Amino acid sequence: MKIKKFSFLIFIIIFLSQCRTKEEGIIMTVNGPLSTKDMGITLTHEHILVDFIGADSINESRWDKSQVIERALPFLKEIRMAGCKTLVECTPAFLGRDPLLLKALSDSSGLNILTNTGYYGAGNNKYLPDFAFTETANELSGRWVREWTDGIDDTGIKPGFIKIGVAGDSLSDLHKKLVIAAALTHLATGLTIASHTGPAILAFEEIDILKNEGVSPEAFIWVHAQNEKDHSNHVKAAKMGAWVSLDGINDDNIAEYISMLKNMKDNNLLKRVLLSHDAGWYHPGEENGGDYRGYATLFKKLIPRLKEEKFSDTEIHNLLVNNPASAFLIKVRNLKDTRQ
Repeated sequence: MKIKKFSFLIFIIIFLSQCRTKEEGIIMTVNGPLSTKDMGITLTHEHILVDFIGADSINESRWDKSQVIERALPFLKEIRMAGCKTLVECTPAFLGRDPLLLKALSDSSGLNILTNTGYYGAGNNKYLPDFAFTETANELSGRWVREWTDGIDDTGIKPGFIKIGVAGDSLSDLHKKLVIAAALTHLATGLTIASHTGPAILAFEEIDILKNEGVSPEAFIWVHAQNEKDHSNHVKAAKMGAWVSLDGINDDNIAEYISMLKNMKDNNLLKRVLLSHDAGWYHPGEENGGDYRGYATLFKKLIPRLKEEKFSDTEIHNLLVNNPASAFLIKVRNLKDTRQ
């Protein structure tokens, strides 16, 4: 009986991975542009390597790419075998972003992988370079736009989205500047803004800033929205057009995720939800990269539970295929246009 159930689950996952997306366009992977119709099942917030040493000390010499590949590749192959086709790698600059490492892993695993531009202000600004404190939003945006037009450093690899990070009880002037820089970059490139946020109060402050800059909330991913315990705020943000990213799936919180997803389903807002694990990752300086958490819980536990809870194949397809394709589609979401 268990074998039959497992075989049926694999069939469903393969079926979902082959379904086409509703809105077609282009995303940007570490191997270049890709049609959204070829994204398939997508994990929208994961990590392969993160180095928390700080912006003043980080350097790629702190890790050996071959060792990272040896450690990470089995986890990537596992989800590729499960039907996943695309992984969004959310490690920002000055925290261990390594485009060439990601390209090598993409080539070896068969996964499409996206990297990012932008800076991370959470963590008491430890991961911001010195110039981020003094440059204007326009100057910071100029750096990010150049990574889009010219590629990251000398790799020729272009970012597929904008990653920023904010924190605190309210946005500081510095973090407001990061949000404005992200807005300017979006308007110049069409790259979606994914912001490490958490509490709703910060998410709504960010949305207000984006709207003031002429950017629709549809260009904004509220990262770590699962940390907001008042789930009515998930509904509120989604109704505004923002993407609500529930990206901390693990073996012990499936029931919590089912509850959050039911809430969004009851409000007809599953179309604004993204799912992922925020898992990985290789820790430079730790033996064998330290504890590496895989990316398969969604496939092994969440999808079966969604089926048990009577989520339809179409609803699951939208969560895992259509929503990520729409979220990371390269397209300027101008506030004026979305109001029409």
